[in-house]
Amino acid sequence: MNILKRSILVIATALLTALVFVQPVLAQQPQGGDQVDQLAAALGLSEEQQAEIRAVIEDLGPQIEALQQRSDQVQADLRGEVGHDYDEAAIRSRAAQLGELTGEMTALSLLLQSKVQAVFSPEQREELERQAEQQRQMQEEMMRQQFQQQQQQGGMPPQ
Repeated sequence: MNILKRSILVIATALLTALVFVQPVLAQQPQGGDQVDQLAAALGLSEEQQAEIRAVIEDLGPQIEALQQRSDQVQADLRGEVGHDYDEAAIRSRAAQLGELTGEMTALSLLLQSKVQAVFSPEQREELERQAEQQRQMQEEMMRQQFQQQQQQGGMPPQ
């Protein structure tokens, strides 16, 4: 995967992770446009709001991308440490490094979430929660139906 595609993927993932409530809403939106466009369609964001969200992504996205790349490298290094001739100190050092990177990515994701939510009006936040709750209910219903189908097909014993 080239760097541009990977950057877009990491930024999109960070945005979706940061906007926990938005993910189910975006899943319902027609494909086309980026996540900000889809979010704008779902919530009726103004051009100014979209620009603010894009600015947040442009600010934090490269930082998250850099951390993700470093995290991937540390994970690869850790996998390379596995073997009969392992070095416990190296494993622990890289594991601690991975923990720090993960912590920083978590912090940036939460900052991204907070900054994006600050752009929304109270009405947009309410609409986002309403749509997310509706999606959660639909998912629960689908899971219930799948469970019932499995029971009927003998795949799982009744409880």
